[in-house]
Amino acid sequence: METIRFGVIGCGNISRTHANAIKGVDAAELVACCDVVEEKAASWAEEFGLGDSYHRDLDEMLARDDIQAVCVCTPSGLHSQHAIAAAQAGKHILCEKPLDVTLKKIDDMIAAADAYNVKMAGVFQRRTYDSTKRVREAVRTGKLGKLVIGDCYQKYFRSHEYYASGDWRATWDLDGGGALMNQGVHGIDLILHLMGPVKRVSAMARRLVRNIAVEDTAVAILEYENGALGVMEGTTSVTPGSGCEVAISGDNGTVGLSGDTITQWKFPGSEETQAEAEEQTAEAEGTASDPLALGATGHTEHIRDLCQAIIEDREPAIPGREARKAVELIKAIYKSSREGGTTVELPLSYVDDGPGID
Repeated sequence: METIRFGVIGCGNISRTHANAIKGVDAAELVACCDVVEEKAASWAEEFGLGDSYHRDLDEMLARDDIQAVCVCTPSGLHSQHAIAAAQAGKHILCEKPLDVTLKKIDDMIAAADAYNVKMAGVFQRRTYDSTKRVREAVRTGKLGKLVIGDCYQKYFRSHEYYASGDWRATWDLDGGGALMNQGVHGIDLILHLMGPVKRVSAMARRLVRNIAVEDTAVAILEYENGALGVMEGTTSVTPGSGCEVAISGDNGTVGLSGDTITQWKFPGSEETQAEAEEQTAEAEGTASDPLALGATGHTEHIRDLCQAIIEDREPAIPGREARKAVELIKAIYKSSREGGTTVELPLSYVDDGPGID
């Protein structure tokens, strides 16, 4: 079996999930890490059994012939810089969410991956859940009839200490936003994955509780291209956090998700009860209040998919152009909020690629 050898760029919290995911895939091998703080890289390498196979200089790691792919786990606003460097070195890329914090930088990443003929995939682990796949199949095969409503509610708790834990957190330049761009991007990708593209949006984003530069609370009204309407809520300012909930209704039925659990499964002709549907779901939701409670199952699927995409020379399940869509919708929400809740049409131009609140 062909083995794809990985280096990890950035040794912060999420990098450990990537390392565990790599170790969980037979076709993948973890061989190196890199961080600008040498002590952090050395400690990380020791933790994952890499010995002295760590780097402070990214170009030095990217020059290694024994690395075919990298995981980009640096602050969001640095993703483009590091992904482009990896592409130029001929390395395939799995990039943490969001791909970056502006559409221009994301498009530069996509262009670099195309120019240097490397695969680039984004991380949205909710797509990998069995429950998500079953709900998507029900929606896309018309079991709900004409789609009417597609809502997503993301009520998370993040403490003052969380935001103080890194200088890049809750900044426009490096985090790209707050409750939507950091935490809410997962649910936004999920509702787009299930409902399809959004045509227009009107929204409000506010800083209501946390002493941060970005939003801790946002609400948006969505109109999908298929004619359905929906509500998007995203916050990190409520106690206790309750995670991500999705409800989709048509004129023939309703399905719902809470985390990775199917909570509603109601449409004519269904042979499964709601209880049976719930029994078939995967891992428990643990990140509503604790960002470190995230398991590696979804990331393992992303690593496996990227390895297979490289070996089979195909597009990954979530290529860069697909991962871009959630950021574009967030940017449209920010634009609407800046303009007093006015209706914003998609797609956006780069001139609209700004922050959400003053």
